[in-house]
Amino acid sequence: MEILSGIVHEVPEDMLRVFEESEDILKIWNELTPIQRNEWICWITIVKKQETREKHIQIMIEELKEGVKQPCCWPGCPHRHPERKTYFKNIKEYEAKK
Repeated sequence: MEILSGIVHEVPEDMLRVFEESEDILKIWNELTPIQRNEWICWITIVKKQETREKHIQIMIEELKEGVKQPCCWPGCPHRHPERKTYFKNIKEYEAKK
């Protein structure tokens, strides 16, 4: 089954592995809108520490199973909304990696 991406971000390798390992999660993922998928990808990839990223992936899995459509309590993808970049201390470092 195809793994759909977001509107700005592509699905990174660690998330791809999650979807390849679980058809149930992949089905839920592919039913999200491109904007919702984009928000999850950005929320997971924008963090600095690998352990935080892994935690975000686990939270995403749990919340997708519960029917949550996008990350809670976050200002949204600063790559889609430039005015939201002020909420992210490491945005320049993140963008330099791209």
